[in-house]
Amino acid sequence: MRVNADLTKPARLDVAGAQWTPSPLPGVDRLMLDRVGDEVARATTIVRYARGSRFTAHSHDAGEEFLVLDGVFSDASGDFGPGSYVRNPPGSAHAPWSENGCTIFVKLRQFDDNDRARIVIDTTRQEGWREENGASIRPLHEYGAERVFMARLAPGAEIMLDLAGGAEMLLLEGAVTAGGESAAAQSWLRFPPGKALALKSAAGARAWIKTGHINA
Repeated sequence: MRVNADLTKPARLDVAGAQWTPSPLPGVDRLMLDRVGDEVARATTIVRYARGSRFTAHSHDAGEEFLVLDGVFSDASGDFGPGSYVRNPPGSAHAPWSENGCTIFVKLRQFDDNDRARIVIDTTRQEGWREENGASIRPLHEYGAERVFMARLAPGAEIMLDLAGGAEMLLLEGAVTAGGESAAAQSWLRFPPGKALALKSAAGARAWIKTGHINA
């Protein structure tokens, strides 16, 4: 399976109204953003767990990172509520479930082999945020050229995204313009390597952003 697989091209999906695909397990549906492979795939996906659903035990031999969008996602290591950012490094394993249902944004098999840190950050907490170029930034992870962070843009704010290694954004709230293109909440955008890009918000926005990870 190949979905938005050409990393030399920009990609976009507006989550509202998009088509969900059932997973092999009951109660777990997926919205595929990009993908190369079948059940074992290099993939970026939004996954929706119905109340009481669970996924069978599986390993992440090439790593997993996820952001909880709503509800509570659980595994043997704990319960993760909205705004939780988690990195499970290569070689990790779990059997996740959701007691009352949840939605997560998840990226699979996109780690550097030597990036072995396990990270758990509650982005709803105030500590760790800093002012940077017109926005409030919460760093989540850095390794090599890769940088992952949350950004809160005040009305009228503008930040520059380094596109030397491409960039990716999940817009959680508000609206932005990037490279002349407008995007509203619940939009996912991927930008191939290129020149720096201005990200602007007239009325304010909140987004998960990752740069430096696309090898087109």
